Amino acid sequence: MNFNKAEFFRSYGEFKQLPAPERMEIAFAGRSNVGKSSLINKIFNRKSLARVSSVPGKTATINFYSLENIFIVDLPGYGYAKVAKSEKARWSGLIDGYFNADRDLVLTFLLVDMRHPPSKDDLMMMDFLIETEQPFVIVLTKADKLSKKQRAERLAAFETEIPCEDVTKIEFSSVTGEGVEEIRMIIEELSQSEE
Repeated sequence: MNFNKAEFFRSYGEFKQLPAPERMEIAFAGRSNVGKSSLINKIFNRKSLARVSSVPGKTATINFYSLENIFIVDLPGYGYAKVAKSEKARWSGLIDGYFNADRDLVLTFLLVDMRHPPSKDDLMMMDFLIETEQPFVIVLTKADKLSKKQRAERLAAFETEIPCEDVTKIEFSSVTGEGVEEIRMIIEELSQSEE
């Protein structure tokens, strides 16, 4: 699979605009400013395929990226306090609509900032994915910002903070590229299972 050949496909601001599912989808979800755009750029080996911003809540649409026989779906970040209620309602409608629609969603990468315990919104998302029996992998972002000792402490803490056993956790850094190959391997395996 040639990850360099990924292309931006389209953005959708409302759930009703989403196209009918035509191929397998892998979603990326997480709170605002957790590093979804940086991760997508790193996986595809591109600097600005997904727009990166230091302003939380910048991704306010569902963005589809085409990669061979699959779509990579970048969902709006959740949990950002400084947006209007109407905007929050639209984001939540987009995310809920996406997950509750009958799409060919095979996996969700749920991004959690490794430096902190999962937020209330992160835990709600995990509970939702578990209840709806949707497979997911937790990507612990910003791993490079922790020392070896801090990392070990956070990993131990996640054992009690994350409400699910046997979930794959990948430590990731968009700076060092740690975790990229692991994520790519998962995507590649899933794309081959669909052929």
